[in-house]
Amino acid sequence: MDAVFKALADSTRRDLLDELFRNDGQTLHALEARFEMTRYGVMKHLRVLEDAGLVLTRRRGREKLHFLNPVPIRLVHDRWVSKYAEPWAAGLSDLKTRLESPMEKIFEIYIKTTPERLWEAITDGEIRSKYQFGSVITSDWTPGSRFVMAPRGGEPLGEGENLEVDPPRRLVQSMRALWGEDVKAEGTSRVTWEIEPVGDSCRLTVTHDQLREGANEQLYGGWPMILSGLKTWLETGELLTTPGSLMYT
Repeated sequence: MDAVFKALADSTRRDLLDELFRNDGQTLHALEARFEMTRYGVMKHLRVLEDAGLVLTRRRGREKLHFLNPVPIRLVHDRWVSKYAEPWAAGLSDLKTRLESPMEKIFEIYIKTTPERLWEAITDGEIRSKYQFGSVITSDWTPGSRFVMAPRGGEPLGEGENLEVDPPRRLVQSMRALWGEDVKAEGTSRVTWEIEPVGDSCRLTVTHDQLREGANEQLYGGWPMILSGLKTWLETGELLTTPGSLMYT
C-alpha cells in the first residue's frame, strides 16, 4: 500500500497512468513523446510505477510495452474507500478503473497462499462462486475440455475451452461471454492464468487477450474486482461486500 500511495503522490506518474488508461501497451518511446522531460526522467517514473505494481511490462519482439495494472488501485479502494463511500460511489470508482485499449489486458496481484491452494480456488466451482459474483464454474479441467460458468440453477453466463492445463502453474482458456446479446457479438477471447511462487506468497498474472479493437468493456472490466475478491477470500476467508462490476452480472 505504501508503494502505491507513494507512486500516486506524483502528478507526472498519475499522468503516465492516465496515458496508459487512454492507450494501453505503449513503448517507452511513445510515452516519452507525450511528456516534456528527458527519456531518463520518464524511465525513473515508470520504474516507481512498476515497483508499486501499477505498471507491468511485456516484451513483444524488440519492443518493451507498458501496461496499466488497475488491481492495486482496486485494493486501495476496497480497503480505504469502500467502507466510507455510498454504494453508487464504489460503482463509479469501478467504472474509472476499466481500461479502454484494445487487444490485450494484463492484471497482476500478490496473494499470500500456496500455488496449490490458489489453483484450487481458480478451478473449484464452489470456491470460484465466492469471488466471481456467484457464478459456479464446471469442467473436468483436462486439455481440450469445455467449461461453463453459470449461477446456481441459471442459464450459462460464459463458456469456453481449456486450451492448456498445467496445475498448479498455468491455465489457458478460450472464453465466450453469454450474458447479453452485446457481449455475445464480441465472439471468443482468451484468458491466461499464470501462478508464480514468491516467498510465502504467489504472484498471479491474468492476461485477457485476443480481444477485438474497441471490445465491449464488460468482457474485461470485472477483473480487478474478481482478483481483489480472490485475494481477500484466500487471505481472510471473508467475502468482499463492495458492488461488483458488470462482468457476469
